[in-house]
Amino acid sequence: MNIKNYLDSTYLKTAKQAKISEKENTVLVQNFVQKTIDEMFKLVMIRPDKVTLAKKLITAQNSKVLIGTVIGFPEGTDTIEEKLMEAKQAIKDGADELDFVINFEAFKLGEINLVKEEVLLGTSLALQHNKTVKWIIEIAALNGAQIIQLTALIKNVVVANFKENEFENVFVKSSTGFYKTLDGSPNGATFPAIIAMLENAFPLPVKASGGIKTKEEALEMIKLGVKRIGTSSAKAISEGIETSGSY
Repeated sequence: MNIKNYLDSTYLKTAKQAKISEKENTVLVQNFVQKTIDEMFKLVMIRPDKVTLAKKLITAQNSKVLIGTVIGFPEGTDTIEEKLMEAKQAIKDGADELDFVINFEAFKLGEINLVKEEVLLGTSLALQHNKTVKWIIEIAALNGAQIIQLTALIKNVVVANFKENEFENVFVKSSTGFYKTLDGSPNGATFPAIIAMLENAFPLPVKASGGIKTKEEALEMIKLGVKRIGTSSAKAISEGIETSGSY
Protein backbone atom coordinates (compact mmCIF):
# COMPACT_ATOMS: atom_id res chain seq x y z
CA MET A 1 0.00 0.00 0.00
CA ASN A 2 1.47 3.33 -1.10
CA ILE A 3 0.41 5.93 1.46
CA LYS A 4 1.08 8.73 -1.06
CA ASN A 5 -2.02 7.61 -2.98
CA TYR A 6 -4.13 8.67 0.01
CA LEU A 7 -2.53 12.05 0.73
CA ASP A 8 -4.01 15.37 -0.35
CA SER A 9 -1.04 17.70 0.11
CA THR A 10 -2.64 20.90 1.39
CA TYR A 11 -1.77 24.59 1.56
CA LEU A 12 -4.71 26.92 2.13
CA LYS A 13 -3.29 30.03 3.78
CA THR A 14 -3.79 33.45 2.27
CA ALA A 15 -0.86 35.87 2.20
CA LYS A 16 -2.37 37.69 5.18
CA GLN A 17 -2.72 34.48 7.18
CA ALA A 18 0.85 33.50 6.33
CA LYS A 19 1.99 37.06 7.20
CA ILE A 20 3.83 37.46 3.91
CA SER A 21 3.28 39.44 0.71
CA GLU A 22 1.02 38.27 -2.11
CA LYS A 23 4.09 37.76 -4.29
CA GLU A 24 5.83 35.70 -1.62
CA ASN A 25 2.72 33.61 -1.08
CA THR A 26 2.43 32.91 -4.81
CA VAL A 27 6.05 31.73 -4.88
CA LEU A 28 5.37 29.59 -1.81
CA VAL A 29 2.36 27.97 -3.53
CA GLN A 30 4.38 27.41 -6.70
CA ASN A 31 7.07 25.62 -4.70
CA PHE A 32 4.45 23.66 -2.79
CA VAL A 33 2.84 22.44 -6.01
CA GLN A 34 6.26 21.50 -7.37
CA LYS A 35 7.06 19.46 -4.25
CA THR A 36 3.72 17.68 -4.61
CA ILE A 37 4.59 16.82 -8.20
CA ASP A 38 8.08 15.64 -7.21
CA GLU A 39 6.73 13.46 -4.39
CA MET A 40 3.86 12.15 -6.55
CA PHE A 41 1.16 12.65 -3.95
CA LYS A 42 -2.43 12.01 -4.95
CA LEU A 43 -3.50 15.65 -5.03
CA VAL A 44 -2.48 19.20 -4.26
CA MET A 45 -5.15 21.17 -2.37
CA ILE A 46 -4.93 24.95 -2.81
CA ARG A 47 -7.08 28.09 -2.79
CA PRO A 48 -9.24 28.79 -5.87
CA ASP A 49 -7.11 31.73 -7.01
CA LYS A 50 -4.07 29.45 -7.32
CA VAL A 51 -5.70 26.70 -9.43
CA THR A 52 -4.56 28.19 -12.76
CA LEU A 53 -0.96 28.35 -11.53
CA ALA A 54 -1.06 24.72 -10.41
CA LYS A 55 -2.65 23.60 -13.67
CA LYS A 56 0.15 25.17 -15.71
CA LEU A 57 2.86 23.51 -13.61
CA ILE A 58 1.24 20.09 -13.61
CA THR A 59 0.42 20.16 -17.34
CA ALA A 60 3.92 21.32 -18.29
CA GLN A 61 5.43 18.33 -16.48
CA ASN A 62 2.82 15.84 -17.66
CA SER A 63 2.15 14.97 -14.02
CA LYS A 64 -0.77 12.87 -12.80
CA VAL A 65 -1.17 14.94 -9.63
CA LEU A 66 -4.77 16.08 -9.24
CA ILE A 67 -5.78 19.63 -8.32
CA GLY A 68 -8.25 20.19 -5.52
CA THR A 69 -9.66 23.47 -4.26
CA VAL A 70 -12.03 24.70 -1.59
CA ILE A 71 -15.45 26.28 -2.08
CA GLY A 72 -17.16 28.55 0.47
CA PHE A 73 -14.02 28.34 2.56
CA PRO A 74 -13.63 28.37 5.50
CA GLU A 75 -16.91 29.45 7.12
CA GLY A 76 -19.34 27.74 4.72
CA THR A 77 -21.89 30.52 5.08
CA ASP A 78 -21.78 31.78 1.48
CA THR A 79 -25.08 31.46 -0.36
CA ILE A 80 -25.68 28.47 -2.58
CA GLU A 81 -25.46 30.76 -5.61
CA GLU A 82 -22.08 32.13 -4.47
CA LYS A 83 -20.72 28.65 -3.91
CA LEU A 84 -21.89 27.43 -7.31
CA MET A 85 -20.34 30.46 -9.01
CA GLU A 86 -17.03 29.83 -7.25
CA ALA A 87 -17.17 26.14 -8.15
CA LYS A 88 -17.88 26.87 -11.82
CA GLN A 89 -14.85 29.16 -12.01
CA ALA A 90 -12.66 26.54 -10.32
CA ILE A 91 -13.79 23.95 -12.87
CA LYS A 92 -13.03 26.38 -15.69
CA ASP A 93 -9.56 27.02 -14.23
CA GLY A 94 -8.75 23.31 -14.16
CA ALA A 95 -9.68 21.93 -10.73
CA ASP A 96 -10.27 18.18 -10.54
CA GLU A 97 -11.86 18.09 -7.10
CA LEU A 98 -14.10 20.55 -5.25
CA ASP A 99 -14.17 20.59 -1.46
CA PHE A 100 -17.29 22.50 -0.41
CA VAL A 101 -17.64 23.75 3.15
CA ILE A 102 -21.20 22.82 3.93
CA ASN A 103 -23.32 25.44 5.68
CA PHE A 104 -22.98 23.74 9.05
CA GLU A 105 -24.25 26.81 10.87
CA ALA A 106 -27.52 26.62 8.91
CA PHE A 107 -27.70 22.93 9.76
CA LYS A 108 -27.30 23.68 13.47
CA LEU A 109 -30.12 26.22 13.20
CA GLY A 110 -32.42 23.58 11.71
CA GLU A 111 -32.40 24.94 8.16
CA ILE A 112 -32.31 21.41 6.79
CA ASN A 113 -33.87 22.11 3.39
CA LEU A 114 -31.22 24.75 2.63
CA VAL A 115 -28.46 22.29 3.46
CA LYS A 116 -30.08 19.53 1.39
CA GLU A 117 -30.40 21.87 -1.60
CA GLU A 118 -26.75 22.87 -1.26
CA VAL A 119 -25.63 19.24 -1.30
CA LEU A 120 -27.89 18.41 -4.23
CA LEU A 121 -26.86 21.34 -6.43
CA GLY A 122 -23.16 21.27 -5.57
CA THR A 123 -22.89 17.53 -6.10
CA SER A 124 -24.82 17.74 -9.35
CA LEU A 125 -22.53 20.47 -10.72
CA ALA A 126 -19.39 18.52 -9.84
CA LEU A 127 -20.56 15.20 -11.23
CA GLN A 128 -21.88 16.78 -14.43
CA HIS A 129 -18.31 17.94 -15.09
CA ASN A 130 -16.77 14.60 -14.06
CA LYS A 131 -15.28 16.10 -10.90
CA THR A 132 -14.98 14.66 -7.42
CA VAL A 133 -16.83 16.57 -4.72
CA LYS A 134 -16.18 16.56 -0.97
CA TRP A 135 -18.49 17.99 1.69
CA ILE A 136 -16.63 19.44 4.67
CA ILE A 137 -18.86 19.18 7.74
CA GLU A 138 -16.48 20.87 10.24
CA ILE A 139 -16.63 18.33 13.05
CA ALA A 140 -15.12 20.70 15.63
CA ALA A 141 -18.25 22.86 15.32
CA LEU A 142 -20.58 19.91 15.91
CA ASN A 143 -21.39 17.58 18.77
CA GLY A 144 -21.41 13.81 18.35
CA ALA A 145 -25.08 13.58 17.41
CA GLN A 146 -24.74 16.41 14.89
CA ILE A 147 -21.75 14.73 13.22
CA ILE A 148 -23.87 11.63 12.70
CA GLN A 149 -26.92 13.58 11.53
CA LEU A 150 -25.08 15.80 9.04
CA THR A 151 -23.08 12.90 7.64
CA ALA A 152 -26.29 10.90 7.17
CA LEU A 153 -28.03 13.89 5.56
CA ILE A 154 -25.32 14.14 2.90
CA LYS A 155 -25.42 10.38 2.31
CA ASN A 156 -29.19 10.33 1.99
CA VAL A 157 -29.29 13.21 -0.51
CA VAL A 158 -26.64 11.57 -2.68
CA VAL A 159 -28.10 8.07 -2.55
CA ALA A 160 -31.57 9.37 -3.40
CA ASN A 161 -30.50 11.53 -6.33
CA PHE A 162 -27.45 10.05 -7.99
CA LYS A 163 -26.32 6.78 -9.53
CA GLU A 164 -24.56 4.11 -7.55
CA ASN A 165 -21.45 4.30 -9.74
CA GLU A 166 -21.13 8.00 -8.81
CA PHE A 167 -21.06 7.47 -5.03
CA GLU A 168 -17.28 6.93 -4.96
CA ASN A 169 -16.81 10.50 -6.19
CA VAL A 170 -18.80 12.13 -3.37
CA PHE A 171 -16.91 12.33 -0.08
CA VAL A 172 -17.81 13.44 3.41
CA LYS A 173 -14.81 15.33 4.82
CA SER A 174 -14.09 16.15 8.43
CA SER A 175 -12.54 19.60 8.73
CA THR A 176 -11.25 22.84 7.24
CA GLY A 177 -8.42 23.20 9.74
CA PHE A 178 -9.40 26.85 10.22
CA TYR A 179 -12.20 26.51 12.77
CA LYS A 180 -11.33 28.06 16.13
CA THR A 181 -12.47 25.98 19.09
CA LEU A 182 -13.29 27.94 22.24
CA ASP A 183 -11.79 25.42 24.65
CA GLY A 184 -8.65 24.58 22.70
CA SER A 185 -9.91 21.14 21.73
CA PRO A 186 -8.78 19.64 18.39
CA ASN A 187 -10.17 21.30 15.27
CA GLY A 188 -9.27 18.47 12.91
CA ALA A 189 -9.96 14.79 12.48
CA THR A 190 -10.33 12.67 15.60
CA PHE A 191 -10.75 8.90 15.67
CA PRO A 192 -14.21 8.94 17.34
CA ALA A 193 -15.53 11.47 14.79
CA ILE A 194 -14.04 9.60 11.84
CA ILE A 195 -15.54 6.32 13.03
CA ALA A 196 -18.96 7.99 13.31
CA MET A 197 -18.56 9.45 9.82
CA LEU A 198 -17.53 6.11 8.32
CA GLU A 199 -20.50 4.35 9.91
CA ASN A 200 -22.99 6.93 8.65
CA ALA A 201 -21.52 7.96 5.27
CA PHE A 202 -21.40 4.49 3.70
CA PRO A 203 -21.52 3.92 0.75
CA LEU A 204 -19.90 7.35 0.36
CA PRO A 205 -16.16 7.61 1.06
CA VAL A 206 -14.68 9.66 3.90
CA LYS A 207 -11.76 12.09 3.93
CA ALA A 208 -10.00 12.79 7.24
CA SER A 209 -8.39 16.21 7.27
CA GLY A 210 -6.43 18.08 9.90
CA GLY A 211 -4.78 16.89 13.08
CA ILE A 212 -3.06 13.82 11.64
CA LYS A 213 0.58 14.19 12.64
CA THR A 214 2.21 10.77 12.15
CA LYS A 215 2.38 8.04 9.56
CA GLU A 216 1.00 5.63 12.15
CA GLU A 217 -2.10 7.77 12.66
CA ALA A 218 -2.57 8.07 8.91
CA LEU A 219 -2.27 4.31 8.43
CA GLU A 220 -4.74 3.68 11.25
CA MET A 221 -7.22 6.04 9.58
CA ILE A 222 -6.77 4.18 6.30
CA LYS A 223 -7.20 0.85 8.09
CA LEU A 224 -10.52 2.10 9.47
CA GLY A 225 -11.68 2.82 5.93
CA VAL A 226 -10.71 6.45 5.19
CA LYS A 227 -9.99 6.95 1.47
CA ARG A 228 -8.20 10.31 1.64
CA ILE A 229 -6.18 12.27 4.18
CA GLY A 230 -5.75 16.03 4.02
CA THR A 231 -2.53 17.37 5.49
CA SER A 232 -0.08 20.23 5.11
CA SER A 233 2.70 17.81 6.12
CA ALA A 234 2.31 15.11 3.47
CA LYS A 235 6.05 14.61 2.96
CA ALA A 236 6.80 14.24 6.67
CA ILE A 237 3.92 11.81 7.16
CA SER A 238 4.90 9.72 4.13
CA GLU A 239 8.45 9.48 5.46
CA GLY A 240 7.38 8.57 8.99
CA ILE A 241 8.49 11.87 10.55
CA GLU A 242 6.19 13.26 13.24
CA THR A 243 4.99 16.76 12.39
CA SER A 244 3.97 19.61 14.64
CA GLY A 245 1.90 21.21 11.89
CA SER A 246 -1.58 22.34 12.87
CA TYR A 247 -3.18 20.76 9.78
